[in-house]
Amino acid sequence: MIQTSGVQFDVGGVLLPRPFKVRRLGHFGYYMNDLDAAAAFYTQLLGFRITDAPTMQQLLPPHLQHIAAGVLDPRMFFTSNGSDHHVLLFMHSSLAATSPFPTPPQMTTNQLTWQVGTLEEVVDAYHFLKKAGVPIVRAGRDMPGANWNVYFQDPDGFTVELYYGIEQIGWSRHSRPMQMYDRGFQDVPPLPQISEYTEIAEALERGVEITAGYRPQPEESAHDVGGVLLPRPFKVTKLGPVGLFVTDLSRSLDFYTRLLGFEVTETVEVEGHEAVFLRHGGDHHSLALYPRELRSVLGLSEHTVVASLGMEVGTYRQLRDAVSYLSAHGSKLIDLPASFSTGIDYAAHLKDPDGHLVQLYYYMEQIGWDGKPRPAHLRRQAESSWPATVAALSDTYVDQVFQGPLG
Repeated sequence: MIQTSGVQFDVGGVLLPRPFKVRRLGHFGYYMNDLDAAAAFYTQLLGFRITDAPTMQQLLPPHLQHIAAGVLDPRMFFTSNGSDHHVLLFMHSSLAATSPFPTPPQMTTNQLTWQVGTLEEVVDAYHFLKKAGVPIVRAGRDMPGANWNVYFQDPDGFTVELYYGIEQIGWSRHSRPMQMYDRGFQDVPPLPQISEYTEIAEALERGVEITAGYRPQPEESAHDVGGVLLPRPFKVTKLGPVGLFVTDLSRSLDFYTRLLGFEVTETVEVEGHEAVFLRHGGDHHSLALYPRELRSVLGLSEHTVVASLGMEVGTYRQLRDAVSYLSAHGSKLIDLPASFSTGIDYAAHLKDPDGHLVQLYYYMEQIGWDGKPRPAHLRRQAESSWPATVAALSDTYVDQVFQGPLG
C-alpha cells in the first residue's frame, strides 16, 4: 500500500489532502498494430481530426535516434475532437519496447492522462508522488502538444499522466510548428515559467512562421447536425469515461482514491463480479475499475486490459444517428449488460480494429453537492428498442457543453 502523510496542502488557497486536484480526463493514448486502420477508424468513422503526424525520428534528439531503430512503424498520430491539441493519440505497438519501464502483457495504452489546474500543481504532484514511492516514468513538457506533465505508473503498469496547459488549436486549425519545440523540457521545470503568449511573441520576433504547423485537410460535409453541416450525423463532444481491467480491485481502488483523489460513486455487480465507478467531479464516473476476470465473461478482447473508452455525443438524436451510421459503415455493435455502463442510460458499444471497446453515449448522471448518486430504482432503464425520443431527466443536458463550433 502506498503511504501518504495525511498533511493538508494549499492548492490555490484551498486545503486538500494532496497538492493537486484532477479536473478532467485530458487525453488517452493507444498502441496499435495497424496505424492506417486505426487512423481510418477514429478519423473517418468517428470524426476525430489529425492535428499532428510526426515520426518518432522527428521528435527524438540526435543522441536518442537509436531508440527508433527497432520500431516497425515510426509514425505517431495526434487527434482531437475540439480545441485541445490532442485527446486521442496512437502509435505502433512496437513502440512499447522503447518505454523506460517494462510494458506488462496486454498493455495497449501508453498513457491515461488527467488535467490539473496549474503548472505548480504538476510540479508539486511530481514531488508528492515521488515521496510516496510511486514509480515515476518522466516529467517535463512534451512536444507536440506543449503540455507540462509528470508520468507515473499505477499498480497494474498503466502509465498515468497529470498535466497542465495543453496547446489549443485555433480557428485556422494550425498546430504549433516544430520551430517552437525549443520550449520542450525533459525534466521537472523550475518555477515560474514564461507564459505561452510570451513564447509566441518571442517566436515571432525571431521570424518563426507560426502558421507553418500541421493543418488537416477539409472533409465534405453532408449531414445536418443541429443546424450545422458535418461529415457525420454526430459529433463526439467529450472523451471519457475510461474503463480498466485490473488484477487487484482493492489495490487499484486505494491508488486512485487515496493517492489521486478520486471519489467512489458506487460499487455494482456486473455479471457476478464487483465493479467500482469513480469520479473526480460532477459526472457519475470518469473511471471504472473492473476485475480482470470479467473480461472473458463479457466476451471482450483478450488483447487488451483497457475495458472501454467512452465518447459522449451532444444529443440523444445524435446517438441514435451514430448507431445507424456506424452500422451502415460495417461496425458491429456489442451487446453488454446495463450494469457495465452504470450512470449512463442509452449506450452503444463497438470495437476498433485492434479490439478496443468504444462506448458511445449522450447522457451521464450528475452527482450533486451531497455526493450521492441517484438511487438505482429511480434511474431510466434503456429499452431494447430505442425510442425516437425520451423524456427529460433532472440532469439531462446539464453536463459540460462543447466549447466552440461543432465543425
